[in-house]
Amino acid sequence: MYQRILVPIDGSPTSLQGLAEAIRLAGLTGGQLRLLHMVDALSLTMAMGAYGAFSGDVYDTLQKDGKRILDDGRQQALAAGVAADMVLEEGLSHRLADLVLEQVKTWSADLVVLGTHGRRGIGRMLLGSDAEQVVRTCPVPVLLVRGSDALPPG
Repeated sequence: MYQRILVPIDGSPTSLQGLAEAIRLAGLTGGQLRLLHMVDALSLTMAMGAYGAFSGDVYDTLQKDGKRILDDGRQQALAAGVAADMVLEEGLSHRLADLVLEQVKTWSADLVVLGTHGRRGIGRMLLGSDAEQVVRTCPVPVLLVRGSDALPPG
């Protein structure tokens, strides 16, 4: 079954729900996890452009936060008896979907588990959907875990 499970996390409640599901699934299959966090430097640079020069201090803080998010996720997996490693990537020239695809290929993942907000309509159109891009481009199955803040079906 699923032995190599890739789990993108950003520390949000929704991504942590995806992580919890991935840990549960890996526990059932005897699989291992690879936790992926993207430091989105491009968005930060664009946002900071309106306020002045890009600060290396802000970027360092984002990297430290990313490492903390990954460490916390790995500790959750290990506490459940699931092996996990971590990858911290910069998103300067990539979208999350591109990094997921790259990791699926290089690590030979056989499943991606991704928390999603489940936005529909104008919200999805305006904000875009990382989950949708992952589903469209990923060559392996993708399990989307809806966050508790997701809209009810209807």
